[in-house]
Amino acid sequence: MNNTRNRNTKPSAGPRPNRGPRQVQKKKESTLDPNLLIKKAKPTGQKGFQSKTSFASLNLANGVLKNLEAKGYVNMTNIQEQSLEALLDGRDLLGISNTGSGKTSAFLIPIIEHALQDPRQFTALIVTPTRELALQIEEEFKSLSKGMNLHSATFIGGTNINTDMKMLGRKLHVIVGTPGRLLDLYDRRLLKLNQVKTLVLDEFDRMLDMGFVNDVKKLVGAMSQRQQTMLFSATLEPSQKNLINSLLNNPVEVKINSGVTTNENIEQGIIRVPEGKDKFVMLEDLFKDRALEKVIIFTETKRLADKISKKLNQSGVKSGLIHGNKSQNFRNKTIEQFKSGETRVLVATDVAARGIDVADVSHVINYQLPMTMDSYIHRIGRTGRAGKTGHAITFVN
Repeated sequence: MNNTRNRNTKPSAGPRPNRGPRQVQKKKESTLDPNLLIKKAKPTGQKGFQSKTSFASLNLANGVLKNLEAKGYVNMTNIQEQSLEALLDGRDLLGISNTGSGKTSAFLIPIIEHALQDPRQFTALIVTPTRELALQIEEEFKSLSKGMNLHSATFIGGTNINTDMKMLGRKLHVIVGTPGRLLDLYDRRLLKLNQVKTLVLDEFDRMLDMGFVNDVKKLVGAMSQRQQTMLFSATLEPSQKNLINSLLNNPVEVKINSGVTTNENIEQGIIRVPEGKDKFVMLEDLFKDRALEKVIIFTETKRLADKISKKLNQSGVKSGLIHGNKSQNFRNKTIEQFKSGETRVLVATDVAARGIDVADVSHVINYQLPMTMDSYIHRIGRTGRAGKTGHAITFVN
């Protein structure tokens, strides 16, 4: 496949032109007003995602209800309450919702129900912008479909293509993957997209931001048997309207806590770093408070992420690290250690953290002021999920 994103060509050798004195590039600085990053959380549930309608009110398979109960899911979230009946009926959906709203279960429950009705013929394809999100969606599918003899697999970059070939040799009810790897498998004639009945495009705005629009169009164009499409996005830009209309057929539209706003359940604050004060020492002092149970620390650069993680471990605070220079296996293991509580802290860059879904993150710490408000919102959206109160702290020089 000719994929321009993966080219690794080198310029031909030759004498270097005399360009004169080297220009030192000025470091970009954030233009965010720190005073905008201070807000008290509303009481949990006041404007949270939880509804009062139980899953038992729906005509779901007993196994699905049992697995939901085992996960502690009794009442639906708002997006589930507003979308599940339509999705169970086979309608297309446009869901605008922030992270932590319960959208993953909102699309997985109908997929499981439809697969149980026609296990021999049904296949769903779930497309995500990041590897981590793909893996987490399959993990959630496995827990919700436990004991039902439904099969799934994840196809992402950074893994062995031969393993992918073996997995595609069996009947899969749910296929999860990133656009690049899915398209690669399709181009190799290994992935039969004409068998897909249900399509889910998750975090669609992120897919567009990351340049996957043409890959998505090609994937969708090959799904001749597609009967249902669900598209989820945190934001909806007017410029995306025509594209979305071409993907959906008379969709139900559900908007939950949409727009460029922060979750009402996140208490936000700043810590000003006096001139001459060691910022890391101030960070280290925060961890004397045991309320910081499960913390994600964001940095702007990989080098700083390495440094912070190393120093935290040296000071006795168990820390994991993910960024673009780490292998997929390393990142998967690190996230599992964080989720299980083996490590207390996850240090990450913005790109590496996209798609991370850990339900009980107590705090998000911005070690550096994010460059944009959009970046800030996506960072702190890792805490305060599913109606729980979260905390966001931003260091300001």
